[in-house]
Amino acid sequence: MIVATTETIQGRAIIETIGICRGNVIRARHVGNDIVAGLRNIVGGEVNEYTKMMAEAREQAYDRMVKHAESLGADAIVGMRFTTSTVTQGAAEILAFGTAVKLAPAGTAAEAPDAQAFMTKA
Repeated sequence: MIVATTETIQGRAIIETIGICRGNVIRARHVGNDIVAGLRNIVGGEVNEYTKMMAEAREQAYDRMVKHAESLGADAIVGMRFTTSTVTQGAAEILAFGTAVKLAPAGTAAEAPDAQAFMTKA
């Protein structure tokens, strides 16, 4: 599965837009991590426990988005983004989303034309 934050896949033509694909996860903070975070808040520094938790949550949301796109029959996801929102005090939702698409096979006439072909001399 090709996943891109751009709206196109370089060198490949999008032949069908299937629709939105998404994956989400809601994670709650851990009391033990809150204590460590409180101490780090006093002395300063990165709260590694939360950094790790959010990284894992993003990966899980990403994986769910890819599985959703695969279930729709997509070859790729374009315009991929993450968003985070607070669900309740101490819990956040991480949402990965993009547009599921089908691509023309590599090496076919339906490939995306090179950008140079559209340039004209003034």
